[in-house]
Amino acid sequence: MTHRIALISDSICDIPKQLIEQYQIHIVPLYLIWGKENLRDEIDIDAETFYNRLPVDPIHPTTSQPTPRDFIEILEQVKQAGAEEAVIITISNQLSGTYDSATQAKQAVDIPVHIHDSLSASMGQGWQVLAAARTREAGGSALEMVQAADAIRRKCSLVFTVDTLEYLHKGGRIGGAAKLLGTALNFKPQLYVDHETGRIEASKKVRTRKKALEEVFQTFVSEVKAGSGHLRLTVQHGNVEEEAKALAQRINDAFAPVELHIGSLTPVLGVHVGPGTIGIAGYIED
Repeated sequence: MTHRIALISDSICDIPKQLIEQYQIHIVPLYLIWGKENLRDEIDIDAETFYNRLPVDPIHPTTSQPTPRDFIEILEQVKQAGAEEAVIITISNQLSGTYDSATQAKQAVDIPVHIHDSLSASMGQGWQVLAAARTREAGGSALEMVQAADAIRRKCSLVFTVDTLEYLHKGGRIGGAAKLLGTALNFKPQLYVDHETGRIEASKKVRTRKKALEEVFQTFVSEVKAGSGHLRLTVQHGNVEEEAKALAQRINDAFAPVELHIGSLTPVLGVHVGPGTIGIAGYIED
């Protein structure tokens, strides 16, 4: 079935593949530049390949946003398939130029295009996309899809810890966490995405991995007030699947969420946060 309203996001959303297929979400990949290779995120390189290669390759990869042409091609495809308008939900404009590329593409097509800046990344963005998809499934309009996504933005929490700030610093995506540089060499920083500004900010820093994971858990629980409603969340990780599973199991045992996913951070995100990253994104459903 072709939807009258096409739903498009970018590869940073980290939505599980089965849900992308179920809700017919179109994904525009960002790019990972590794030496002379120009790799489409999650198409030319997957998470397992990326995380195995990163620590042994002497060349450090960089990343690039999709081009306006990438978005135009998807918009033309969905139009040909019968879509009459489109909703695009992108990674935060503070973390990538993807929103700008989508905005330029909007001017080049002859169907209405509604663009929503998630002011987030990973499943902080992904939950917004899913809210839009589920609103569409319920018969909602494009405007209602955008409103549903924005409602999730305002109540979703995305907290994570990295093994080192090195990767965020190299990629220029460090945001408010820059204040930890020079002091965090022996610490495990806790970070979060501010869903009002779209920036990565610093929260706490602890000395051990165990304490860092505990802080992520406690902060997430505190922010979403777990237990007061239906909890939907995901645990995302950078090549530390067993830790992610253990964290997910702990949350499941304590709060019995109605929806819980575990997934790898996409390679383009991995360039900026590095191996060992683990985080929680989720919200309480009204």
